[in-house]
Amino acid sequence: MNTEETMNTKNDTKTETKNVLHSRLAGTWYTDDPDQLKNELQRYIEMADHKPINNIIALIQPHAGYAYSGSAAAFGIDQIKDGNYDRVIVLGPTHQYPMRNTVSVSEATHYATPLVEVPLDREFINALKEESFATTKPEVHRNEHSVQIQLPLLQTALKNFKLVPIVCGQLDLQTAKKLGAKLRGLIDDKTLLVASSDFTHYGPRFGYMPFREDIPANLEKLDLGAYEFIKQKDPKGFSEYVEDTGATICGRVPIAVLLSMVPSESQAYLLQYTTSGEITGDYANSVSYLAAAFTGKWDDGNDEQMNESENEDSDTAEAYLSDVDKSNLLQLARSTLTYGMQNKKRPAPEDLNIEITAGMKQQMGAFVTLHKKGQLRGCIGEIIPRRELYKAVIDHALNSAFNDHRFRPLQKSELEEVDIEISALSPPRQVDSYKEIVIGKHGVVLQKGMRSAVFLPQVAPEQGWGVEETLTHLAMKAGLPPDAWKEDAQFEVFEAIVFGED
Repeated sequence: MNTEETMNTKNDTKTETKNVLHSRLAGTWYTDDPDQLKNELQRYIEMADHKPINNIIALIQPHAGYAYSGSAAAFGIDQIKDGNYDRVIVLGPTHQYPMRNTVSVSEATHYATPLVEVPLDREFINALKEESFATTKPEVHRNEHSVQIQLPLLQTALKNFKLVPIVCGQLDLQTAKKLGAKLRGLIDDKTLLVASSDFTHYGPRFGYMPFREDIPANLEKLDLGAYEFIKQKDPKGFSEYVEDTGATICGRVPIAVLLSMVPSESQAYLLQYTTSGEITGDYANSVSYLAAAFTGKWDDGNDEQMNESENEDSDTAEAYLSDVDKSNLLQLARSTLTYGMQNKKRPAPEDLNIEITAGMKQQMGAFVTLHKKGQLRGCIGEIIPRRELYKAVIDHALNSAFNDHRFRPLQKSELEEVDIEISALSPPRQVDSYKEIVIGKHGVVLQKGMRSAVFLPQVAPEQGWGVEETLTHLAMKAGLPPDAWKEDAQFEVFEAIVFGED
């Protein structure tokens, strides 16, 4: 049964409401026959021949269908078999839903697979929901696979544990660390933490082809480069590596949260690495699967490493860009386009011979806009401040030129005809009503259900729109009816430092 159901069970003293979420993965991602499923998982575990590791407190586990990732995931599960865990926290990414700086926890009391029901740790979840970044989106838990796929594996290895399922949205590093700090304050030494993540998604199906030759070797080099930062328990270095390489690691947020939590004395162990290309013999499109374990002992959350991580975020200067910062950023964007045209790849900053000033290293969101003869020729960016400004400008200069699907890729003959404009953004904040939106000052993010769209602050004044007309066009941009903004829509606003070439 692949639906959420509510049941009342009575005893002598009270009526208890039981809310069961049945996994929708049974029959698609894995067999819905409990005996076949148990035998399949046991077979994977028996094949996972690895020296036992003691005192495991956390795992990184892949989350594809078992035919692809089951053999790799079994290496992690084999290590925790019959372990003394009362609680398992599973952090999984959202693949479908926009959840900026938000995580979702379930309202269910139990998760069910063909094997058995697992109770949720409602006390733990309710404590987590005290934080502003924690919410409940039932559709996320029904439809996202990254947490659910871990359950039959855990059920095969462990008995009598409670589950804490957390689906992570698009968290910046600061929010990831806040989540980690909150979890560290709630867990005990009988808690297992699982970060659910596949690694690089390679090929035209995923829009990521940084190399065309020696694909198996280059994939392994790319993925194990990320693992080096995991091994060092460096969430910032890991996040920057993913941004710099563009590595399509879907669970990068859960991994960053894990890395911000593990104690300083914890040791990381790479248990298994493989790819779907290796399994199928076809690397045209390939997904990488990595299993890793962390040893140690959870404490009360006052770990020195945690304190250092918090301090990293406490000395953030107010956003300001000098004329030199702006000039260098525009030169950076222009040089990036020229380099990209000539070399067919993303440049490293040192390839461009442009000074990276302190202002350019501020963590800010950014959009790069291209105009040709006064007409839009490309515009792509990121709203959430999650990395240094100059890195965002390099990537989105290329994205605006070559990956804005409203336009054909920029041609070399057009390069001198386009003008570049950069918008450096303040962090978005939610407003209670559209009446708080100030045209000319605020950029706007409209979100309704699974749909969202954004306008930069300069868009409405350029078009001569008021607030209501702006929101009408924004709703249509999101693929919604023109008046959809009038009910049940959420709005975020942000400000921008806008500058361009003369």
